Amino acid sequence: MRDDNLEHTGVHRLIDAELLPVIESRPPNMGPVCRDNLVEVRRLSDEARELQCGTAPEFAAESHVIESEEGEVVVRVFRPESSSRRNALLWFHGGGYIMGSSDDLLGKQFAANVGCTVFSVEYRLAPEHPHPAAVNDGIAALKWLRNEAESLGVSGDKIAIAGASAGAGLAAGVTLLNRDSNGPMPVFQLLLYPMLDNLHDTVSGRVEEYPIWNRQTSLNAWNMYLNGSPGTHASPYAAPGRAMDLSCLPPTFLGVGDVDLFRDENIAFVQKLIADGSIGELKIYPGVYHAAEWQYPDAGISQRMIADTFAALRAGFNIE
Repeated sequence: MRDDNLEHTGVHRLIDAELLPVIESRPPNMGPVCRDNLVEVRRLSDEARELQCGTAPEFAAESHVIESEEGEVVVRVFRPESSSRRNALLWFHGGGYIMGSSDDLLGKQFAANVGCTVFSVEYRLAPEHPHPAAVNDGIAALKWLRNEAESLGVSGDKIAIAGASAGAGLAAGVTLLNRDSNGPMPVFQLLLYPMLDNLHDTVSGRVEEYPIWNRQTSLNAWNMYLNGSPGTHASPYAAPGRAMDLSCLPPTFLGVGDVDLFRDENIAFVQKLIADGSIGELKIYPGVYHAAEWQYPDAGISQRMIADTFAALRAGFNIE
């Protein structure tokens, strides 16, 4: 039986063998992401994203500028040409709330493989724009998509919301704020290893050595996003893991690897969803570290995780 007390084991020995070469081939770590090295980290992240997007399906360039009370929000659209369906996915990219772009591989993959039109939000990033900037951008994008659905070629009652990592945390925060503002609910919520809890006070959250996204980097990112360290007083719209009430939310699918800093807070979130009367589905993938399935999609466990994600969204849209 596998020892699950990760605080006292070497993390690398828990990673699926097919995923290890990706970790071992990475350049030397420049240390935890922080304010001092963020410019360089963003540059490296952008280079890696451009390489990833080079393998993604091509879409005709389409974007919209939303006028909100706080300024302009850009939404990039990935529209599958062959689909006659009117399903829409409001998508939030990952990047710890501090980096990333709406020109995102995952958003393109959802459009190509599920056949929905994806609206990818260029939300404002911390530390230049701490919370609630990103959530407000997300709410503005959701309202715009509902109000302009017909002119955008989608149905206002067939909108799902989704994201990966910080983007998934943002999607969850936007959904909570939308509920509390009495807005019409999305039909489905898809959360990929969401960044939900600024404390990381769990067994998995106390492990320091996870690859890709480690504990100190995450705490630094939260500090930038929250403009300090409010602890348990963090807004649930910023840190949905702090939410006291997860009732009246749309059906939710959450997928996470078991070698991920966010594993236990993700499990707790789905447990609370169900306890509060919402519909929640959770899948945990053995040997998978943070976002591994898109860094090495040919691995068997990656293919299973990706297939489950596409299937969950199809089910959320009620696509046969």
